[in-house]
Amino acid sequence: MSDFTNKITLAITGASGSAYALRLIECLVAANYQIYLLYSSAARVVFDTEVGLKLPGAPEAASIFLTEKFAAKAGQITVFGKEQWFSPVASGSAAPKTMVVCPCSTGTLAAISTGMSDNLIERAADVVIKERGQLILVPRETPFSTIHLQNMLSLSQQGVTIMPAAPGFYHNPESINDLIDFMVGRILDHLNIEQSIMPRWGYQKS
Repeated sequence: MSDFTNKITLAITGASGSAYALRLIECLVAANYQIYLLYSSAARVVFDTEVGLKLPGAPEAASIFLTEKFAAKAGQITVFGKEQWFSPVASGSAAPKTMVVCPCSTGTLAAISTGMSDNLIERAADVVIKERGQLILVPRETPFSTIHLQNMLSLSQQGVTIMPAAPGFYHNPESINDLIDFMVGRILDHLNIEQSIMPRWGYQKS
């Protein structure tokens, strides 16, 4: 028996919004999820630019780095490189049935929509779709072009949840962190993970 509540694949691409990914990792660790983490080269650049975090390029070093950063359990965060085709996420017989791409670039969105599978992020998403699992994409772009919207429609018709990084303001946010928590809270809701970081509609902020 696993010591973890469940498993999830989390992919991070080069779209703006690295703070969403960091907060999501933090919440998944707290929920005792085992995380298979994938991130692109562009994501490393964005992390450094937006939050000053230099993610290691080597998967093993990155696993150690993030485990220490989030005070995770041994083996709770495992990073895989973009061409580690023998990793669990590359096969329907081993991959978690749940995956989130946060943030999701429109390039990755297009690749997933057309089943390209040229790297492990795209392949992992393809596996979740073909296995009828739960895939949540968090695109961050504005405005959306007709191409972007057509790709989103195609994926939505296949059961993929499209959740643009568009935080609401009805909870009267007082900081950027409140806006981040709005989006991450909605992701957790769709994953059926208990959360208290984002107040429900009609309830006062604590």
